[in-house]
Formats: sequence, structure tokens, C-alpha cells
Amino acid sequence: MSLRLHAPVVLPCDPSCSVLRDAVVDVVDGRVAHVGPAADAPAFDGEVRELSGILLPGLVNAHAHSPMVVLRGLGGDLPLLRWLREAMWPAEAKMVPSDVRAGMLLGAVEMLRNGVTTSAEMYFHGEQLVDAVLAAGSRVLFGAAIMDLPGMPWRPMTDEITRWIDADGLRFGPHERVELGYGPHSAYILSPEALGEVAGLARDRGALVQVHVAESVEEDLAQRESHGSVPRLLERAGVLGGRVLSAHSVHLSPEDVLIYARHGVGVAHCPGSNTKLASGIAPIRSYVDAGVKVGLGTDGPASNDDLDLFEEARLAALLARVTSRDATAVRAADALLLATRGGAAALGRDDLGALEPGRWADVVHVDVDDPAFATGLDAPDEQVLANLVWASGTRRVKDVWVAGERVVSDGETTRVDRREAQAGVREVAARLR
Repeated sequence: MSLRLHAPVVLPCDPSCSVLRDAVVDVVDGRVAHVGPAADAPAFDGEVRELSGILLPGLVNAHAHSPMVVLRGLGGDLPLLRWLREAMWPAEAKMVPSDVRAGMLLGAVEMLRNGVTTSAEMYFHGEQLVDAVLAAGSRVLFGAAIMDLPGMPWRPMTDEITRWIDADGLRFGPHERVELGYGPHSAYILSPEALGEVAGLARDRGALVQVHVAESVEEDLAQRESHGSVPRLLERAGVLGGRVLSAHSVHLSPEDVLIYARHGVGVAHCPGSNTKLASGIAPIRSYVDAGVKVGLGTDGPASNDDLDLFEEARLAALLARVTSRDATAVRAADALLLATRGGAAALGRDDLGALEPGRWADVVHVDVDDPAFATGLDAPDEQVLANLVWASGTRRVKDVWVAGERVVSDGETTRVDRREAQAGVREVAARLR
């Protein structure tokens, strides 16, 4: 399969966030083969699509619990721990595997329509979740949720995902759409010994570990009193050193940040969820300056309550600016890179998050027939980026390709009937209330 996408503006999301004018993206066998100005493009023998607007890489949602769309709106005015204990966990206890599939299917549809082609999911019933992702045509890094609660011992959950990885491999599916990994929930749910053992299994297999860290001040108070901080606990327990994604990470000390930088830990910054649950504001500028890899996550659609990564990019930049009182703390280009290249780096993936030769051809087409782009695409580069990040966002996402396959056309998913997916979630939600 060979496809050339030709557009007035291409944003490859390279480290300098270049703006390419009158440019092409060539796709061969699902991967990017060439990106650059049309005038310099090599001869091409394949389908050519002439597009208006802007092309950019698929956004990378570095932390989500997307099946929770079936719980959207529950406990919306509660703080984090009460929200978990009084609203989420009782409702989740009623969920069956097919509920997870219904929720993930609509979640994947919602994300694709918002330009999100990859999500890192921590949840249960992985086979159903993965099946939904493959049906929608998106990508997932599935971290099997591992908890240690009454009636939910951690070891069988760990053994189950280990067997799955050993049987099917770390990545599989069409164009490696699925990656398996471990999702030990947190240091306040699991002991240091359990966390260390899970991380050791992950390191042996090159798998990603997704773990919640320092989301709110109250949640891990006992761990901080015993160990100084959760990052210190993780370091001493042998959790760090492999591929580790630390979700939220709102309340980190400068020493914690250095621990993360030293071990190459990625951070999933979730500003929408953090502000809605009044958990706090992570000082991500200091994290990036220290060399920590930072991406953006929506968290679950019951705590955010949407799956809109452009919104997270805007929030991340706005919060960084107002807390530092520095309007240059996170620029529009920085925010876009957090949602693309940064998320891929935080997850330890160098094949996603940018339009570069060799990476998967996950491409988003943004239509510019909108007041947000009234100043035109011939405006200066900084203005084009500003209009995309600050003014347009997801509402003008028109087409999406994953590994060169068109999975969104004119704003609607091609593989899944959105209205049927919505009806499926409505049926599940009515039973869980």
C-alpha cells in the first residue's frame, strides 16, 4: 500500500516543531517513507490525495481509562479518594467483560474523531478492551490493572498478563496496533514488594509499567511518611530502570524529579482530570527542564470528562503559564509536541508521535475552513501553530489515518457506527446506575 498526502501545511512534530509549506507525507506499507516540501519530493508510484488544511501526526494519549465512558458523569463533584471509593469502585464492581468492550469501543471512536490515534490504557478485561481497539482501528498500550484489595489479590492479575505477553508477544495485531504491559495501580494499593516484583517481570520482557504517582496530596501520605516520597519508594523497591510511565505525578519534589530523570521515567500529565478533582497542578516546565520525558493524558472519561487531547494541551500550557507567571513557559509549539512526540517518548515508543521516515503513518488532517483559521495558512509559522492549538483544537479534525488506513473520513469513523457504539454504552450505563 502506497499513499501520498499533499497539503498546504505539514507539521511533522520534529523537536523544533517545524512548519512545512506545500508538503507531502508518503506512506509505504503503513509507515512514513518521506516527509518534506512537494518540490523536493521523490517520484511516487501510488495513490495521491490532495488535501486542504494541515497534516500532523496522530496524538498520543499517555494515560487513560477509556472504558469508563460507561461511568461518565458519576460522582462528578467529589474529590479523588471519595470519587474512587463512593462512585467508581462500586460501579466498576458490577461491570462484566462486555461492558469494558462497549466502553472502549466508544472511547476509541471518540479519540479517533479527536485526532488521538494511540492511548495508553490501564484497565481490566484486556481481551475485550483490545478487541474493541482493533475493531475501531486505533492503537493501544494496554497496562493490565493490578491491585491488591479484598477479593482482588494482585498476584493472579500479574500472572494473567505475564502469560498473555509470553503467549502473544509484546506487540501484535495489524501494524502492531496492540502493545501489552503491566499496570500496577499505585503505591497506596500495592506493597513495595509487589511493585518491585511486577516491575521485574516487566523489565524481563521489555514491557511498559504504568503506575499512578502523587496524584493528590492525601492519597499517598502514608507512603511519603514512611519513604520520603513515592518516587523514592519506587526507586528503593526496584521499580525504576525499565520502561516506566508515572501517571499524574502532580506532587513531586525537586529530588523526585531528579530521580525520574536519572532513571528515564516518563510522566503523563493529566491537567483536565487533575483540575476537575482538585488534585493540584504539576509544574511540568521544571520536569521538562530537568530532562524528564513528559506527555499528556486525559485520564478516564469519568474524571475529565472527555477524551480530548487538544484540550489537555491547551490546559497544560495555560496552567504552566499562570502558575509560573511566565507567558513563555509553554508555547503553542511546546503544547503540540507534548500531545504528540512527548507522549510517545514518555511511553518509550520511538515509532509514534511524529511524521518521520520509519515511524508508523498515523496522520491527522485538520480542515481550516473555520473562523479559527480566518487569518489564513499563509500567516507566519507561529500564528498558524497558535491558531491550531489555541483556537481550533479538535473541532476541525476531518480525516485520520492509522498505519496509512483511513479510519476517520469527514469527521466520522469508517470502521464503527458511532451511533450504534453510543447506544451500546447507554444500555450498559443504565444497568450500572
